[in-house]
Amino acid sequence: MKKLFAVAILFLGIAVIAVSLSELETIASTLRRAHLTFFLIGILIQLAWFAILGRMYQSIYHLLGIKESVLTLSRIAAAANFINVVAPTAGVGGIALFAAEARRRGHTPGKVTVAAALFLLLDQAAFLCILALGWIVLVRRNDLQAGEISASLFLLFIACLYALVLYMGYRSEEKLGDILVRMARGVNRFVRFFRKMDYLSEARARAFAHEIAEGFSGLTEKPSSLVRPMMWGILNKILMMGILACAFLSYEVPFSAGTIVAGFSIGYLFFVVSPTPSGIGIVEGLMPLALTSLRVNWSQAVVITLTYRTLTFWVPFGMGAWAFRSLHRGGEEPSSTDARQDLP
Repeated sequence: MKKLFAVAILFLGIAVIAVSLSELETIASTLRRAHLTFFLIGILIQLAWFAILGRMYQSIYHLLGIKESVLTLSRIAAAANFINVVAPTAGVGGIALFAAEARRRGHTPGKVTVAAALFLLLDQAAFLCILALGWIVLVRRNDLQAGEISASLFLLFIACLYALVLYMGYRSEEKLGDILVRMARGVNRFVRFFRKMDYLSEARARAFAHEIAEGFSGLTEKPSSLVRPMMWGILNKILMMGILACAFLSYEVPFSAGTIVAGFSIGYLFFVVSPTPSGIGIVEGLMPLALTSLRVNWSQAVVITLTYRTLTFWVPFGMGAWAFRSLHRGGEEPSSTDARQDLP
């Protein structure tokens, strides 16, 4: 499977290069107009994005009665983002890291597991709000395609699944345990077609349900207070749209607010639903096409996409690697493998 992903990424990269060869002169002309100032502003916005990320986690922690600093949560979140790239498990690897850090810092692992799971749900809910605006822009411009519709419905399905799991954990530990066991059995049946062994533990599924229920037992505020962290999530998405605007400004490419909203929505949508970690190869291949459909020149769309991905993927990836190493500096080395042992 890993080889298949590598081939797909390589193919998409070659396809972009091949299509762009005829536009090399235009690309070179675009690069000559580059302004480093806006690129640096994009980096500063990305740093602010990490701070808001920590603030969003802090508001969720406060909801569950846990006190932690924004700086600490920003570092853990950056490290979790790194783990989700190098050991992709649909965001669950990052949750395991938060649980491991909770034990090390004296917090209840169940509460922190719930906090990390709530973050995934609220982050997706925040993006769905932005995606709705993107849909409006695409419909007005008659650019909404079947690919965007199916990907949006898939993302909505994932968000509903997260919401169901958390709601069941909030209402009934036993029912959540039954659901997780059935899901584990279904996954194991599928995996047995390729490997003669179980991939998920049913016992750990029950234990995970207990941790979720235990985490919700410390709920200190009404569930309606989840609106506050979701607002931080929406602000984070606005900052990412600001980074995309900086990419346009860096090359003096004219744009409208609708172009930024729709371009970001499509790019981030395939970032989320992509089968490759953080949309590697997929976003780079599809986002230029999306920007072109929004009346951006193809060569400019390629350069803008690569700049945007540098700021929103490679910069956080590097910071996440540093955060992952620094979390246990002078102590036990963090291990994504050990962290995954906490998962069902």
